[in-house]
Amino acid sequence: MTQSLLLLEDDLQLSDTVKQFLELKGYEVYCAYDGLEAQEIVYEKSIDLMLLDVKVPHLNGFEFLKQIRSEGKETPVIFITSLSSVEDVEQGFALGCDDYIRKPFALKELQVRIESLLKRTYGTHDEKVALAPGLVFDTKELRLLQNDQKIPLKTKELKLLALFLQHPDELLNYDKINEALWEYDEEPSFGSLRTYIKTLRSAIGKEHIETIKNIGYRFVS
Repeated sequence: MTQSLLLLEDDLQLSDTVKQFLELKGYEVYCAYDGLEAQEIVYEKSIDLMLLDVKVPHLNGFEFLKQIRSEGKETPVIFITSLSSVEDVEQGFALGCDDYIRKPFALKELQVRIESLLKRTYGTHDEKVALAPGLVFDTKELRLLQNDQKIPLKTKELKLLALFLQHPDELLNYDKINEALWEYDEEPSFGSLRTYIKTLRSAIGKEHIETIKNIGYRFVS
């Protein structure tokens, strides 16, 4: 499955250059030119990673990140900015960014940082996570493979498995799961979630997904 990126950058030429480059690398890129527009995209789309300039109109990158982190969104963030002081870098990391790249930068370096951070999000530097002998989850393409044969799973089932792998042995409550699986205009369904869990247990082994009654689930690594 194609991974989605949010690019918050008010320099139209730079935004277009970065967007074209990343799309050629297989990413889906949503562009925002001010902080308020970025907010709308985050609420409407499922974003895997955010690239944020700091000095943008209406709501700057620092304020935008502070707000979404306060709402519990843990989407990885790379700041792309001309700000270079130690204080600016410290502020960015204090607010919850994951990486920092200064302008001007090489597009290849940006690609490497994005790939590294996305892999780290899944708790592995390998694009393929072995779940059992012959059973592999491809974190880049979001595919579950049994002896190199694709196991047919729905998009939300794959998203749920990816979420579990991002948080091994960690209790995931229903709110966190619902936020990851359903878009802003979709109504979360407990019945559907139970069906997804049942399907994943059949695919990877029921011992890997623990039910925490009335709270959520835990992936047992």
